[in-house]
Amino acid sequence: MASPAAALRRAALACAITAALYAPATSAQTPKESEQDARIQQLESELLALKAIVQAQQAQLAGAWVERASDATPATAVAVTPGSPAGASAAAPTASAPAGKPPIQATSIVNSDSRFSFGGFIKLDALSTWTSDGPIPDGTPGRMFYFPTATPVNQGPGESYTDFHAQFSRLWFGVDRVTDAGDTFKAYVEMDFFGGGNSNVGNEKFSNGYPPTLRHAYVQWNKWLAGQTWSNAVDLGSLPESVDFVGIVDGTLFARQAQIRYTTGNWSFSLENPQTWYQAGSPAHVQSGQNNVPDVTARWQTKGDWGHFSVAGIARQLRTQTDRTTGAALSLAGSFELGDRDTLQYTLSGGPGLGRYIGFGLAPDAYIDTDGALEAQDLVAGFAGWRHDWNDRLRSTLAYSAAHIDTDSAAVGPLATKKTQSWRYNLIYSPFPRLDVGAELSWGERTLSNGESGELRRLHTTVKYTF
Repeated sequence: MASPAAALRRAALACAITAALYAPATSAQTPKESEQDARIQQLESELLALKAIVQAQQAQLAGAWVERASDATPATAVAVTPGSPAGASAAAPTASAPAGKPPIQATSIVNSDSRFSFGGFIKLDALSTWTSDGPIPDGTPGRMFYFPTATPVNQGPGESYTDFHAQFSRLWFGVDRVTDAGDTFKAYVEMDFFGGGNSNVGNEKFSNGYPPTLRHAYVQWNKWLAGQTWSNAVDLGSLPESVDFVGIVDGTLFARQAQIRYTTGNWSFSLENPQTWYQAGSPAHVQSGQNNVPDVTARWQTKGDWGHFSVAGIARQLRTQTDRTTGAALSLAGSFELGDRDTLQYTLSGGPGLGRYIGFGLAPDAYIDTDGALEAQDLVAGFAGWRHDWNDRLRSTLAYSAAHIDTDSAAVGPLATKKTQSWRYNLIYSPFPRLDVGAELSWGERTLSNGESGELRRLHTTVKYTF
Protein backbone atom coordinates (compact mmCIF):
# COMPACT_ATOMS: atom_id res chain seq x y z
CA MET A 1 0.00 0.00 0.00
CA ALA A 2 1.31 3.46 -0.91
CA SER A 3 2.39 5.66 1.99
CA PRO A 4 0.51 8.93 2.74
CA ALA A 5 3.47 10.93 1.49
CA ALA A 6 3.51 9.04 -1.81
CA ALA A 7 -0.24 9.55 -2.26
CA LEU A 8 0.14 13.27 -1.64
CA ARG A 9 2.90 13.45 -4.22
CA ARG A 10 0.69 11.81 -6.85
CA ALA A 11 -2.14 14.22 -6.06
CA ALA A 12 0.21 17.18 -6.39
CA LEU A 13 1.50 15.88 -9.71
CA ALA A 14 -2.04 15.43 -11.03
CA CYS A 15 -2.86 19.00 -10.08
CA ALA A 16 0.21 20.32 -11.85
CA ILE A 17 -0.54 18.34 -15.03
CA THR A 18 -4.14 19.57 -15.06
CA ALA A 19 -2.98 23.15 -14.67
CA ALA A 20 -0.52 22.77 -17.56
CA LEU A 21 -3.12 21.25 -19.90
CA TYR A 22 -5.60 24.10 -19.37
CA ALA A 23 -3.16 27.01 -19.28
CA PRO A 24 -4.16 29.95 -21.60
CA ALA A 25 -2.43 30.02 -24.98
CA THR A 26 -2.78 33.81 -25.56
CA SER A 27 -2.75 36.93 -23.47
CA ALA A 28 -6.33 37.87 -24.44
CA GLN A 29 -8.67 37.32 -21.49
CA THR A 30 -12.24 36.08 -21.88
CA PRO A 31 -14.58 35.53 -18.93
CA LYS A 32 -13.96 31.79 -19.27
CA GLU A 33 -10.18 32.26 -19.32
CA SER A 34 -10.35 34.54 -16.28
CA GLU A 35 -12.20 31.75 -14.49
CA GLN A 36 -9.46 29.33 -15.54
CA ASP A 37 -6.77 31.69 -14.19
CA ALA A 38 -8.49 31.80 -10.84
CA ARG A 39 -8.68 28.03 -10.83
CA ILE A 40 -4.95 27.77 -11.62
CA GLN A 41 -4.10 30.07 -8.74
CA GLN A 42 -6.21 27.92 -6.45
CA LEU A 43 -4.37 24.78 -7.68
CA GLU A 44 -1.00 26.42 -7.06
CA SER A 45 -2.03 27.23 -3.50
CA GLU A 46 -3.14 23.62 -2.96
CA LEU A 47 0.16 22.36 -4.45
CA LEU A 48 2.18 24.46 -1.99
CA ALA A 49 0.07 23.13 0.87
CA LEU A 50 0.60 19.53 -0.29
CA LYS A 51 4.37 20.14 -0.49
CA ALA A 52 4.38 21.38 3.11
CA ILE A 53 2.46 18.28 4.22
CA VAL A 54 4.98 15.97 2.44
CA GLN A 55 7.93 17.68 4.10
CA ALA A 56 6.25 17.37 7.48
CA GLN A 57 5.64 13.63 6.82
CA GLN A 58 9.33 13.10 5.99
CA ALA A 59 10.47 14.90 9.12
CA GLN A 60 8.06 12.81 11.19
CA LEU A 61 9.36 9.55 9.67
CA ALA A 62 12.98 10.54 10.28
CA GLY A 63 12.16 11.38 13.91
CA ALA A 64 10.39 8.05 14.32
CA TRP A 65 13.49 6.24 13.05
CA VAL A 66 15.66 7.94 15.67
CA GLU A 67 13.20 6.88 18.39
CA ARG A 68 13.22 3.26 17.14
CA ALA A 69 17.02 3.26 16.91
CA SER A 70 17.34 4.43 20.52
CA ASP A 71 15.38 1.39 21.70
CA ALA A 72 16.99 -1.07 19.27
CA THR A 73 19.34 -3.82 20.37
CA PRO A 74 22.65 -4.12 18.45
CA ALA A 75 21.00 -5.71 15.44
CA THR A 76 19.47 -4.02 12.40
CA ALA A 77 17.29 -0.96 12.11
CA VAL A 78 15.51 0.65 9.19
CA ALA A 79 17.16 3.89 8.12
CA VAL A 80 15.21 6.57 6.28
CA THR A 81 17.23 9.42 4.85
CA PRO A 82 15.64 12.89 5.09
CA GLY A 83 15.32 14.27 1.59
CA SER A 84 14.98 10.84 -0.03
CA PRO A 85 11.65 9.50 -1.33
CA ALA A 86 9.28 8.71 1.49
CA GLY A 87 9.42 5.05 2.34
CA ALA A 88 12.98 4.55 1.02
CA SER A 89 14.77 2.39 3.54
CA ALA A 90 17.71 0.03 4.00
CA ALA A 91 18.68 -2.50 6.63
CA ALA A 92 21.58 -0.97 8.53
CA PRO A 93 23.71 -2.24 11.43
CA THR A 94 23.32 0.13 14.36
CA ALA A 95 24.84 0.51 17.80
CA SER A 96 22.60 1.00 20.81
CA ALA A 97 22.37 4.61 21.99
CA PRO A 98 20.87 6.51 24.92
CA ALA A 99 17.19 7.35 24.58
CA GLY A 100 16.56 10.33 22.33
CA LYS A 101 20.02 10.21 20.70
CA PRO A 102 20.94 8.86 17.25
CA PRO A 103 23.10 5.70 17.04
CA ILE A 104 26.88 5.96 16.65
CA GLN A 105 26.78 4.05 13.35
CA ALA A 106 23.92 4.22 10.87
CA THR A 107 23.83 3.37 7.18
CA SER A 108 21.37 5.09 4.88
CA ILE A 109 20.44 4.32 1.33
CA VAL A 110 21.74 7.71 0.17
CA ASN A 111 25.07 9.22 1.23
CA SER A 112 25.25 12.73 -0.17
CA ASP A 113 28.84 13.24 1.00
CA SER A 114 30.23 10.01 -0.54
CA ARG A 115 31.29 9.21 -4.09
CA PHE A 116 30.69 5.66 -5.31
CA SER A 117 32.69 4.21 -8.21
CA PHE A 118 33.26 0.89 -9.92
CA GLY A 119 35.34 -0.55 -12.74
CA GLY A 120 37.31 -3.52 -13.95
CA PHE A 121 38.03 -5.35 -17.16
CA ILE A 122 37.04 -8.38 -19.21
CA LYS A 123 40.05 -10.41 -20.36
CA LEU A 124 40.20 -13.44 -22.62
CA ASP A 125 43.47 -15.40 -22.59
CA ALA A 126 44.35 -17.96 -25.27
CA LEU A 127 47.61 -19.87 -24.77
CA SER A 128 49.58 -22.44 -26.72
CA THR A 129 52.27 -24.04 -24.53
CA TRP A 130 55.16 -26.42 -25.26
CA THR A 131 57.30 -28.10 -22.56
CA SER A 132 60.56 -30.02 -23.02
CA ASP A 133 60.47 -32.36 -20.01
CA GLY A 134 56.98 -33.48 -19.13
CA PRO A 135 53.39 -32.37 -18.56
CA ILE A 136 51.78 -29.50 -16.68
CA PRO A 137 48.55 -30.76 -15.03
CA ASP A 138 45.30 -29.35 -16.37
CA GLY A 139 43.58 -26.71 -14.25
CA THR A 140 46.77 -25.68 -12.44
CA PRO A 141 48.27 -22.15 -12.49
CA GLY A 142 51.07 -23.16 -14.87
CA ARG A 143 48.51 -23.78 -17.60
CA MET A 144 46.97 -20.30 -17.27
CA PHE A 145 50.01 -18.02 -16.85
CA TYR A 146 53.77 -18.23 -16.34
CA PHE A 147 54.37 -19.99 -13.02
CA PRO A 148 58.13 -20.71 -12.77
CA THR A 149 57.99 -23.71 -10.44
CA ALA A 150 55.44 -25.39 -12.73
CA THR A 151 57.97 -25.81 -15.57
CA PRO A 152 58.57 -29.60 -15.58
CA VAL A 153 62.12 -30.95 -15.30
CA ASN A 154 62.96 -34.57 -16.25
CA GLN A 155 59.31 -35.61 -15.94
CA GLY A 156 58.97 -37.36 -19.29
CA PRO A 157 58.64 -36.42 -22.96
CA GLY A 158 57.69 -32.93 -24.05
CA GLU A 159 54.02 -31.94 -24.17
CA SER A 160 51.92 -29.28 -25.88
CA TYR A 161 48.61 -27.67 -24.88
CA THR A 162 46.09 -25.05 -25.94
CA ASP A 163 44.02 -23.36 -23.23
CA PHE A 164 41.35 -20.63 -23.33
CA HIS A 165 40.04 -18.93 -20.19
CA ALA A 166 38.66 -15.65 -18.84
CA GLN A 167 39.46 -16.13 -15.15
CA PHE A 168 41.50 -12.95 -14.81
CA SER A 169 38.51 -10.76 -15.62
CA ARG A 170 38.18 -8.31 -12.75
CA LEU A 171 35.67 -6.11 -10.86
CA TRP A 172 36.27 -3.43 -8.27
CA PHE A 173 34.10 -1.10 -6.18
CA GLY A 174 35.14 2.01 -4.28
CA VAL A 175 33.70 4.66 -1.97
CA ASP A 176 35.44 8.01 -1.37
CA ARG A 177 34.45 10.62 1.18
CA VAL A 178 35.81 13.95 2.42
CA THR A 179 34.36 15.31 5.67
CA ASP A 180 33.70 18.95 6.49
CA ALA A 181 36.78 18.80 8.72
CA GLY A 182 38.95 17.75 5.75
CA ASP A 183 39.38 14.07 6.67
CA THR A 184 39.56 11.73 3.66
CA PHE A 185 38.18 8.21 3.63
CA LYS A 186 38.31 5.50 1.00
CA ALA A 187 36.95 1.95 0.94
CA TYR A 188 37.93 -0.43 -1.86
CA VAL A 189 37.21 -4.05 -2.74
CA GLU A 190 38.40 -5.94 -5.82
CA MET A 191 37.95 -9.48 -7.08
CA ASP A 192 38.71 -11.68 -10.05
CA PHE A 193 37.75 -15.28 -10.84
CA PHE A 194 41.10 -17.02 -10.49
CA GLY A 195 41.75 -19.28 -7.52
CA GLY A 196 38.36 -20.25 -6.16
CA GLY A 197 37.43 -22.80 -8.81
CA ASN A 198 40.74 -24.10 -10.09
CA SER A 199 40.52 -27.38 -8.20
CA ASN A 200 37.28 -28.21 -10.01
CA VAL A 201 38.85 -29.27 -13.29
CA GLY A 202 35.64 -30.97 -14.37
CA ASN A 203 33.78 -27.71 -14.83
CA GLU A 204 35.56 -27.21 -18.16
CA LYS A 205 33.26 -29.98 -19.39
CA PHE A 206 30.24 -27.69 -19.71
CA SER A 207 30.00 -24.58 -17.49
CA ASN A 208 33.49 -23.17 -16.78
CA GLY A 209 32.15 -21.55 -13.61
CA TYR A 210 34.73 -19.99 -11.32
CA PRO A 211 33.86 -18.36 -7.98
CA PRO A 212 35.03 -14.81 -7.25
CA THR A 213 38.40 -14.52 -5.49
CA LEU A 214 39.29 -11.66 -3.16
CA ARG A 215 42.21 -9.51 -4.34
CA HIS A 216 41.87 -6.29 -2.33
CA ALA A 217 39.67 -5.18 0.57
CA TYR A 218 40.82 -2.17 2.55
CA VAL A 219 39.86 1.18 4.04
CA GLN A 220 42.00 4.34 4.12
CA TRP A 221 41.70 7.18 6.59
CA ASN A 222 44.01 10.11 5.81
CA LYS A 223 47.53 8.60 6.05
CA TRP A 224 46.40 5.22 7.42
CA LEU A 225 45.42 2.06 5.53
CA ALA A 226 43.95 -1.12 7.02
CA GLY A 227 42.96 -4.25 5.10
CA GLN A 228 44.25 -6.46 2.33
CA THR A 229 46.19 -5.05 -0.61
CA TRP A 230 49.65 -5.11 -2.19
CA SER A 231 52.50 -5.44 0.28
CA ASN A 232 54.08 -2.09 1.07
CA ALA A 233 57.34 -3.48 -0.36
CA VAL A 234 55.86 -3.93 -3.87
CA ASP A 235 56.60 -1.26 -6.50
CA LEU A 236 53.78 -1.56 -9.03
CA GLY A 237 55.18 1.22 -11.22
CA SER A 238 58.24 -0.89 -12.02
CA LEU A 239 56.25 -3.80 -13.54
CA PRO A 240 56.51 -4.01 -17.34
CA GLU A 241 53.32 -4.47 -19.37
CA SER A 242 52.70 -8.10 -20.25
CA VAL A 243 50.04 -10.13 -22.05
CA ASP A 244 50.59 -12.74 -19.35
CA PHE A 245 49.05 -12.15 -15.90
CA VAL A 246 52.41 -10.91 -14.56
CA GLY A 247 54.96 -12.20 -17.07
CA ILE A 248 58.30 -11.36 -15.43
CA VAL A 249 57.44 -13.55 -12.43
CA ASP A 250 60.93 -14.91 -11.66
CA GLY A 251 62.26 -11.60 -10.39
CA THR A 252 59.04 -9.95 -9.22
CA LEU A 253 58.27 -8.94 -5.66
CA PHE A 254 54.64 -10.07 -5.54
CA ALA A 255 52.45 -10.29 -2.43
CA ARG A 256 48.93 -9.19 -1.47
CA GLN A 257 48.04 -9.60 2.19
CA ALA A 258 46.35 -8.03 5.20
CA GLN A 259 48.25 -5.15 6.78
CA ILE A 260 48.22 -1.85 8.62
CA ARG A 261 50.12 0.91 6.79
CA TYR A 262 51.12 4.50 7.52
CA THR A 263 52.27 6.88 4.75
CA THR A 264 53.88 10.27 5.21
CA GLY A 265 55.60 12.16 2.42
CA ASN A 266 57.92 9.82 0.50
CA TRP A 267 57.87 7.23 3.27
CA SER A 268 55.50 4.38 4.09
CA PHE A 269 55.65 1.76 6.85
CA SER A 270 53.58 -1.35 7.46
CA LEU A 271 52.90 -4.31 9.72
CA GLU A 272 51.83 -7.24 7.54
CA ASN A 273 50.51 -10.76 7.87
CA PRO A 274 53.36 -13.12 8.87
CA GLN A 275 53.74 -16.62 7.48
CA THR A 276 56.68 -19.03 7.24
CA TRP A 277 57.13 -21.56 4.43
CA TYR A 278 60.13 -23.86 4.84
CA GLN A 279 61.76 -26.99 3.45
CA ALA A 280 62.51 -29.98 5.65
CA GLY A 281 64.57 -32.65 3.87
CA SER A 282 62.75 -32.29 0.53
CA PRO A 283 61.85 -29.64 -2.09
CA ALA A 284 58.27 -29.44 -0.77
CA HIS A 285 57.31 -26.17 0.95
CA VAL A 286 55.76 -26.69 4.40
CA GLN A 287 53.54 -24.03 6.02
CA SER A 288 54.31 -23.54 9.70
CA GLY A 289 51.57 -21.17 10.91
CA GLN A 290 53.61 -20.48 14.07
CA ASN A 291 54.48 -16.80 13.60
CA ASN A 292 53.59 -14.40 16.42
CA VAL A 293 55.36 -11.26 15.13
CA PRO A 294 54.13 -9.43 12.00
CA ASP A 295 56.36 -8.78 8.99
CA VAL A 296 57.66 -5.20 9.08
CA THR A 297 58.32 -3.14 5.94
CA ALA A 298 59.57 0.35 5.17
CA ARG A 299 59.59 1.98 1.74
CA TRP A 300 60.89 5.27 0.32
CA GLN A 301 60.00 6.55 -3.15
CA THR A 302 60.77 9.60 -5.26
CA LYS A 303 59.60 10.49 -8.76
CA GLY A 304 59.90 13.14 -11.45
CA ASP A 305 59.78 13.71 -15.19
CA TRP A 306 62.71 11.28 -15.51
CA GLY A 307 60.75 8.38 -13.94
CA HIS A 308 60.74 7.08 -10.38
CA PHE A 309 62.88 5.19 -7.86
CA SER A 310 62.04 3.28 -4.68
CA VAL A 311 63.89 1.28 -2.04
CA ALA A 312 62.09 -1.09 0.32
CA GLY A 313 63.19 -3.20 3.27
CA ILE A 314 61.52 -6.21 4.88
CA ALA A 315 62.24 -7.64 8.34
CA ARG A 316 60.64 -10.95 9.32
CA GLN A 317 60.37 -13.56 12.03
CA LEU A 318 60.73 -17.09 10.59
CA ARG A 319 59.38 -19.73 12.93
CA THR A 320 58.45 -23.41 13.11
CA GLN A 321 57.21 -25.50 16.02
CA THR A 322 60.78 -26.31 17.06
CA ASP A 323 62.95 -23.35 16.04
CA ARG A 324 62.99 -19.75 14.94
CA THR A 325 65.27 -17.28 13.13
CA THR A 326 65.02 -13.91 11.40
CA GLY A 327 64.99 -12.76 7.81
CA ALA A 328 65.81 -9.43 6.19
CA ALA A 329 65.69 -8.32 2.56
CA LEU A 330 66.12 -5.24 0.39
CA SER A 331 64.48 -4.31 -2.92
CA LEU A 332 65.41 -1.56 -5.40
CA ALA A 333 62.92 -0.70 -8.14
CA GLY A 334 62.00 2.03 -10.56
CA SER A 335 61.68 3.33 -14.10
CA PHE A 336 63.53 5.66 -16.48
CA GLU A 337 61.95 7.64 -19.29
CA LEU A 338 64.26 7.22 -22.30
CA GLY A 339 62.70 9.83 -24.53
CA ASP A 340 59.07 10.28 -25.55
CA ARG A 341 58.50 6.68 -26.68
CA ASP A 342 60.80 4.48 -24.57
CA THR A 343 60.72 3.43 -20.91
CA LEU A 344 63.03 1.19 -18.88
CA GLN A 345 61.55 -0.61 -15.85
CA TYR A 346 63.46 -2.73 -13.34
CA THR A 347 63.61 -4.40 -9.92
CA LEU A 348 66.46 -6.03 -8.00
CA SER A 349 65.72 -7.80 -4.71
CA GLY A 350 67.66 -10.08 -2.39
CA GLY A 351 68.41 -11.26 1.10
CA PRO A 352 67.87 -14.15 3.52
CA GLY A 353 64.21 -14.86 4.19
CA LEU A 354 62.74 -13.06 1.16
CA GLY A 355 61.19 -16.39 0.11
CA ARG A 356 57.44 -16.23 -0.43
CA TYR A 357 57.59 -12.55 -1.50
CA ILE A 358 59.33 -13.53 -4.78
CA GLY A 359 57.75 -15.15 -7.84
CA PHE A 360 54.58 -16.65 -6.33
CA GLY A 361 56.54 -18.39 -3.55
CA LEU A 362 59.34 -19.47 -5.87
CA ALA A 363 61.68 -20.12 -2.92
CA PRO A 364 61.05 -21.11 0.70
CA ASP A 365 61.51 -18.55 3.46
CA ALA A 366 63.78 -20.96 5.33
CA TYR A 367 64.95 -24.59 5.46
CA ILE A 368 66.07 -27.13 8.09
CA ASP A 369 69.84 -27.55 7.69
CA THR A 370 71.81 -30.75 8.22
CA ASP A 371 72.23 -29.88 11.93
CA GLY A 372 68.46 -29.55 12.39
CA ALA A 373 68.49 -25.75 12.75
CA LEU A 374 66.17 -23.38 10.92
CA GLU A 375 68.10 -21.27 8.39
CA ALA A 376 66.80 -18.31 6.38
CA GLN A 377 67.01 -19.04 2.65
CA ASP A 378 69.29 -16.73 0.66
CA LEU A 379 68.23 -15.63 -2.82
CA VAL A 380 68.57 -12.82 -5.33
CA ALA A 381 66.05 -11.96 -8.06
CA GLY A 382 65.29 -9.23 -10.54
CA PHE A 383 64.06 -8.17 -13.96
CA ALA A 384 64.43 -5.49 -16.58
CA GLY A 385 61.90 -4.45 -19.21
CA TRP A 386 62.08 -2.07 -22.15
CA ARG A 387 58.83 -0.64 -23.53
CA HIS A 388 58.62 1.10 -26.89
CA ASP A 389 55.55 2.96 -28.18
CA TRP A 390 55.52 2.57 -31.95
CA ASN A 391 52.66 5.03 -32.25
CA ASP A 392 49.61 6.11 -30.27
CA ARG A 393 47.96 2.70 -30.68
CA LEU A 394 50.77 0.16 -30.95
CA ARG A 395 53.36 -0.68 -28.28
CA SER A 396 55.70 -3.54 -27.34
CA THR A 397 57.79 -4.70 -24.38
CA LEU A 398 60.94 -6.82 -24.25
CA ALA A 399 61.72 -8.20 -20.77
CA TYR A 400 64.10 -10.57 -19.00
CA SER A 401 63.59 -11.97 -15.50
CA ALA A 402 65.60 -14.33 -13.29
CA ALA A 403 65.97 -15.70 -9.76
CA HIS A 404 68.85 -17.56 -8.13
CA ILE A 405 68.37 -19.54 -4.89
CA ASP A 406 71.37 -20.53 -2.76
CA THR A 407 70.10 -24.07 -2.33
CA ASP A 408 71.70 -26.48 0.19
CA SER A 409 71.34 -29.79 -1.68
CA ALA A 410 72.49 -31.81 1.31
CA ALA A 411 69.62 -30.41 3.38
CA VAL A 412 66.74 -30.23 0.88
CA GLY A 413 67.74 -32.75 -1.79
CA PRO A 414 68.85 -32.54 -5.42
CA LEU A 415 65.38 -31.75 -6.87
CA ALA A 416 64.85 -28.38 -5.24
CA THR A 417 64.59 -25.39 -7.59
CA LYS A 418 67.91 -23.53 -7.80
CA LYS A 419 67.36 -21.09 -10.67
CA THR A 420 64.65 -19.86 -13.03
CA GLN A 421 64.81 -17.39 -15.90
CA SER A 422 62.53 -16.20 -18.71
CA TRP A 423 62.40 -13.91 -21.75
CA ARG A 424 59.30 -12.43 -23.35
CA TYR A 425 58.39 -10.09 -26.15
CA ASN A 426 54.90 -8.73 -26.81
CA LEU A 427 53.02 -6.54 -29.22
CA ILE A 428 49.82 -4.85 -27.99
CA TYR A 429 47.43 -2.91 -30.21
CA SER A 430 44.64 -0.61 -28.98
CA PRO A 431 42.25 0.05 -31.90
CA PHE A 432 39.93 1.95 -29.55
CA PRO A 433 40.41 3.50 -26.12
CA ARG A 434 40.30 0.86 -23.35
CA LEU A 435 40.44 -2.06 -25.81
CA ASP A 436 43.71 -4.05 -26.04
CA VAL A 437 44.51 -6.89 -28.43
CA GLY A 438 47.89 -8.46 -27.79
CA ALA A 439 50.24 -11.36 -28.51
CA GLU A 440 53.34 -12.45 -26.59
CA LEU A 441 56.13 -14.96 -27.22
CA SER A 442 57.90 -16.26 -24.12
CA TRP A 443 60.56 -18.75 -23.06
CA GLY A 444 61.25 -20.00 -19.55
CA GLU A 445 63.72 -22.38 -17.92
CA ARG A 446 63.88 -24.01 -14.48
CA THR A 447 67.09 -25.55 -13.14
CA LEU A 448 67.31 -27.93 -10.17
CA SER A 449 70.03 -28.32 -7.55
CA ASN A 450 71.40 -31.33 -9.44
CA GLY A 451 71.91 -29.23 -12.57
CA GLU A 452 69.02 -30.67 -14.60
CA SER A 453 66.75 -28.19 -16.35
CA GLY A 454 63.50 -28.02 -18.32
CA GLU A 455 62.16 -25.45 -20.76
CA LEU A 456 58.79 -23.91 -21.52
CA ARG A 457 57.79 -22.01 -24.67
CA ARG A 458 54.49 -20.21 -25.09
CA LEU A 459 52.43 -18.13 -27.49
CA HIS A 460 49.97 -16.11 -25.41
CA THR A 461 47.25 -13.92 -26.92
CA THR A 462 44.63 -11.75 -25.24
CA VAL A 463 41.64 -9.49 -25.81
CA LYS A 464 41.00 -7.09 -22.94
CA TYR A 465 38.40 -4.37 -22.45
CA THR A 466 38.74 -2.05 -19.46
CA PHE A 467 35.69 -0.21 -18.13
